[in-house]
This record gives sequence, structure tokens and C-alpha cells, in this order.
Amino acid sequence: MIYNNILETIGDTPLVFLNKLNKNLYGKIAVKIEGRNPGGSIKDRPAFNMIETALNEKKIDANTHIVEPTSGNTGIGLAMICAVKNLKLTIIMPDHVSKERIAILKAYGANVILTKGEKRIKGAIEKAEEILKSEKNVFIPSQFDNKNNPDSHILTAKEIIKQTGGKIDIFVSAFGTGGTFTGISKYLKKVNSKIKTIVVEPAMSPVLSAKTSGLHNIQGIGPNFIPENLDTSLIDDIISVSDSDAFEISKKMAKIEGIFCGISSGANVFAAIKIAERIENKDKLIITILPDNGDRYLSVENFIN
Repeated sequence: MIYNNILETIGDTPLVFLNKLNKNLYGKIAVKIEGRNPGGSIKDRPAFNMIETALNEKKIDANTHIVEPTSGNTGIGLAMICAVKNLKLTIIMPDHVSKERIAILKAYGANVILTKGEKRIKGAIEKAEEILKSEKNVFIPSQFDNKNNPDSHILTAKEIIKQTGGKIDIFVSAFGTGGTFTGISKYLKKVNSKIKTIVVEPAMSPVLSAKTSGLHNIQGIGPNFIPENLDTSLIDDIISVSDSDAFEISKKMAKIEGIFCGISSGANVFAAIKIAERIENKDKLIITILPDNGDRYLSVENFIN
């Protein structure tokens, strides 16, 4: 089969058992490898849905300046899509993000603006709003509250149901915008209300479990606030993961399972392991997401060494 363009290859990512890690666990973990998307992350899905819907609804045209605050992966997805569709794009990110993410964005032709890292994603959002007020024909996809973000994951959930034959027992996912957790969890529970959906947050920024925020180094999750796209009514349990545990599992995944994944993937797998260690989850199928690959974090301190 020959595709018309690269965007048609988004989705249909593989689901893989973690055979070595599963050996000493009660539950069995399988991971959905979203780094296999053409832009290298799960964020290709919502990025495409947000832009395609905006075009169809005539909210944007060839002259629109698209501006989005992001920690990186949504920006890369948008950059790929805007390159294909010849749209002008500016991505605004906190300056603590990895050098690789910035380089990839520039390779796709996106303009990149960096904001102060200590303000995290809120600083990037503030800058985007400044541009919106100062220019005409600006469109902010607004991934944190755009419903086309979680809606894009109806298809992700359908893939999971198909790949597991509907036999999934537990779904585990960290939240950044809330789109992945909400979109997948909502559909899974619609199919089977007995499926448990468990959210993951950084231990250093436990906005859900302790109502407090802080600085952490798990890029892509834990925005230090509860986004509108996170439907908290879907949360059956919360697992907090430290920076060190997320980093360690990311390294272990490459060395033991041969899967080179990013830091947030390490957080998801660590949380899934904690769930699989519980005797009440004996023989249950636990699905989690690997949002991206490890190659965009090579410059991050402590990621490799």
C-alpha cells in the first residue's frame, strides 16, 4: 500500500508484552508504542485532529498563524502537520525542554520561542496569549482544553480493544494535557465499565493526590495544574512516580526489553509495575502507553548515564 502523505500513517501502533519485566509480577503488562507514529509520539493523534477540525470548520486558512504552547511533543506533531499543509507555525516552550525537541521543531520549519523554565507551561501559555492579542488571524489549538484532543483518542482506545480482543482489565496513563488519559479511559469504560483506569502524576508535583504543585523532570507530564481536558471522574486510582524511578525504568526498558522509550514512558511503566505487583491483580492484563522514543532525550542529564 502506498499512502498519499505521511499523515495517513498516524495510528495503528503496536501493543507489546514486557516479557522480562512481567516474569515476577502478578499482572501482565503490555505497552502501546506510540513512538512509532510518524512524528515520533502519541501527540501526532491530537495534533492532527485539532488542525483537521479547524480547517474543516474554517477556523483557519492558508494565511493563519498557528501558535501553540507545549512541552514539545504536541509541537512536533503540529510542526509535521503544518509542513504538509503549508501552514505557518510558532511553538512556545519552557526553556528546560530537551535540545532534541527544539532541533526537531526547527527541522520541520517551525518558529520556536522559549520562555522561562521556572514558569513551566504556564509561562508558554501566557506568551501565546500575548501573540493572540497582538496579531491578526492567529489560531491557538489550545490542547489543554480543546475537546478534539481527547476525542482523537477514541481511535487509540478502539485500537487497544481490537488488539486485546477486549480483554483489558486495567489502563494506566500519566497526564499532561489530560487528552490521552481522558479520551482512552472514557471509551474503554463505555465498552466495559469494569475496566480500571489509573492516572500517573509526578511525585514532585502531586496536583491530584495532594493538591500541590512543584518542579519535576519528567518532561511531557505533570503541568502543575489540572487541565480542563482531564476528566477526574474517570480516575480509579492515582500513582505518583519520582523523577529517579521514571529515569531508571526508561533505561531498564532499553537494556532489558530492547525498547528505547522516553522519560514519561518510564513513569507509565513504573506505575504499571506497581499495579502489577498487587496480588489482587493476578493474571490481569494491564495496558499502558509509551508516549514517545528515547532519542529526543539524549541530552537530558541523567537520562543515559
